[in-house]
Amino acid sequence: MAAGKKLGIWMDHASAHLIEFPNGSLEQRIIASTFDNESKQEALTRSEHIMHNKEHQKQSEYYKEIGEVIKNYNEVLLFGPTDARLELFNTLKANHHFENIKIEVQSADKMSDIEQHNFVKDYFSNTIKK
Repeated sequence: MAAGKKLGIWMDHASAHLIEFPNGSLEQRIIASTFDNESKQEALTRSEHIMHNKEHQKQSEYYKEIGEVIKNYNEVLLFGPTDARLELFNTLKANHHFENIKIEVQSADKMSDIEQHNFVKDYFSNTIKK
């Protein structure tokens, strides 16, 4: 994924759907969080404190993996139904590596892949006209 391209990310705490917007065509890639129900149940059997620590560690890894992809873009749209997009946004804003990347955050409902593609296409098509 080359620099200068636009990226839309529909995300929740379980997965991030990365939708690249190069000149009107859309491609998608998914990054999944490794903190699933099985991990949660295994950690909970030991203690709730351990479960929260493991969840925080896995969530940090998940956001870091998404951040590594975002570094290759100039414009990024984070959208989705949970606070995951805001948590990622705050994590990125605290890191100087992302200070020259325009990052926008918007709320969105659960969406099909086609709806996600259309949302990204509409968003970046409208920002080009401005």
